Formats: sequence, structure tokens, C-alpha cells
Amino acid sequence: MIVEVMERTPAEVFPPGEFIREEIEARGWSQVELAEILGRPPRLVSELIAGKRAITPETAKGLGEAFNTGAQFWMNLESSYRLAQVKQDGSNSVSRRAKLYEKAPVKEMMRRYWIQPTENIDVLEKSVLDFLHIKSLDEQPQLLPHAARKSTSYAEHSPAEQAWLFRARQLAQAVDVKPFSEMGFASALARFKNMLRDPEDARQVPRVLADAGVRFLVVETLPQTRIDGACLWLNEKSPVIAVSLRFDRIDGFWHTVLHECAHVKYKDGLEDGGLLDTDLVGEGAGTVEEKPAIEKRADEFAADFSIQKSDLDNFILRVRPLFSKTKIQGLSARLNVHQGIVVGQLQHRKAIPYSHSREMLAKVRHIVTEAALTDGFGSFLTTAV
Repeated sequence: MIVEVMERTPAEVFPPGEFIREEIEARGWSQVELAEILGRPPRLVSELIAGKRAITPETAKGLGEAFNTGAQFWMNLESSYRLAQVKQDGSNSVSRRAKLYEKAPVKEMMRRYWIQPTENIDVLEKSVLDFLHIKSLDEQPQLLPHAARKSTSYAEHSPAEQAWLFRARQLAQAVDVKPFSEMGFASALARFKNMLRDPEDARQVPRVLADAGVRFLVVETLPQTRIDGACLWLNEKSPVIAVSLRFDRIDGFWHTVLHECAHVKYKDGLEDGGLLDTDLVGEGAGTVEEKPAIEKRADEFAADFSIQKSDLDNFILRVRPLFSKTKIQGLSARLNVHQGIVVGQLQHRKAIPYSHSREMLAKVRHIVTEAALTDGFGSFLTTAV
């Protein structure tokens, strides 16, 4: 009877229907009679006993009342049986997949073809490990020597940020450049001086840097990342500037490029890798006080390169608070820089609101991506370049 049923060991893992069969036989009932007692169709009882139908809470309540056991007894039997039917995953695919997703933004990496899309856990794990240059899921990926410009904490490196940097390094090896020299790099910077006026001149940046031995490429940001650019080093003679073009505006492009050029100039990130910037153009820009010394230096270099601080200071003193478009265009013409660069610096200095003269912020993303090796913005490269 019921006492005997309750003493059965769960290891036997019988379907609940076996217990129902024993109970009605002990009472001398037929399946039809049990169906009448429960007020349910005979077919339901038949399917319960045959194990073709699961016990629902409603059925468990009826069985509990019919056999004087309580509904929980039958729900426990049903749960134990169903769990026992689930095949054990010998590959531990769930836990392995969870670890992979902790290590990297796997889904987005497959969507962007940074790794080969696959449902096979073994293939997926190998792809992620190879991408991050680690041998096991218990190993932590080592951040590449770099200095980067982003708007999240300098002390934190999210898996997505690391993945972006690894992708930039991976693709940079496919960029053809001349041997790097400090003299050639200084010459490239001098050429940049005459490229700040016309947005179309942004097209020349990849070639000018390549002639100086600096690899330049574009990698679109991943979701949840706010990196604008990075300076990586394949080795001490192979600097890389990667930009995300997250802000499609001329001032943001040039400030980021020149900021990373400062890192190349001073060899930032060559030995002290793991440094990430938090300063950005736009309303989310970090304050100077938040930045490490080398980031302040890179920001000052980028800003002064396009507009000398003294020139901007004098302009602000003379014009404030009447920053008309005509006056901004006049300063732009006198300094031979695009008016959008003037607007961007005035916004960053909080001399004008971010809503002021936004139409002057020319877009350059379409120009740059036509000339540079680009991963993103609808043009996703395969894992092998």
C-alpha cells in the first residue's frame, strides 16, 4: 500500500504510473473506476499508468485525495521521474559555455565573424581560446601592451573591451606599412597640419601613417563598450593606431587620431600596457582631473596640435558670450582648421553648449572607412584576413 510506496528508493526511478497501478490493484479497482473516482476520462488514467502523460497539479490533488497521500507525494514522484529522464551532459557544455561568455562577448563575436559561428561547444571553445591567446578557460587573457581612449574606468577592462583590442591587434598584422622611424613619424605629423581644414583629407590618414610605419585601422565598437581609439604595439618598431569612429564628427576623429599619435610619439603603452583612457569628445567627456598623467599629455597634444591653447583662450576672452557662427568661421579660416574642430574644442571647454552649431560638425566616417582597413559598419571581415 501507500507506506510501501513511500519507502521505495528514488534510485529505482519508476514512472508514477507504476505506483498508481499498484495502488488500484491493492484496492481492487479498475482503471475505469479510478477515472470515475477522479471525475476524469478513462484515457487520462490509462496514459498516466503507461507513463505517456505527466501528473499535473490538478491530477496530483485528485490522486492524493483518492489514495489519502496528499498531492505533494505525487508531484515529488513526477518531478523525480522527469529529472531522471534528462540525460546527463557528459561534455559539461552548459558550464563551459557559461565560462566562455564570461571571457568574451561570444554572441557578438560570432555575429561579427571574429570567430566562426558554431553550435559545437568544442569548436566554439577552441575558437575563443585561440582568439584570446589562452590555453584553457581557467587562464586569464593577458591585456596587450596598449594605451586606449575610452569613456569607462581606467581600472576596469571588460571582456568586450579586451576582445576589441585583440581584434584590433589581429587585423593590424594585415596592414602593409613601411618601416617605422621617428623621423618618418614626425614628417607624418607635419603633413597632418595641412589636413585639418577639409573633411575629405581624412581619407589620407591611413596612407600618411603607413608611410611613417604606423598601422591604422577602424574597428567598430562592440555593444557595452565605449572605446574611441587605441595605440597598440605589435613590437617596439610596430605601432598600431585603431579607431572605432564611435562619434561620426570631424573634431572627434582628429582628436582621437592625434591623441593616439601622442601615445606613439611618447611610446605610451609599449611597456606599461593595460592603460585605458576615459576622455571623449561630446557630452560624456571625462574631466582632466580623472586622467593619468600620460592621458592628460596626450589630450593636450591633440588639442594644441589643431588649435593652440593661447589662440583659443584669446578667442574665448574676446567673444564670450556671443559665439556667433560667423565668428567661429572666422577663427576657423584664420587658423586653417575645419570649423567643426573649433566648435568641438569650444564645447569641450564648456564655452558653448553641445547644442550650439552642431551642423558644423562634419561627418567623416564614410570617408575614413573607404580608405582604411575596416571591421564593422556593415563590412565585417572574416576571421582570416
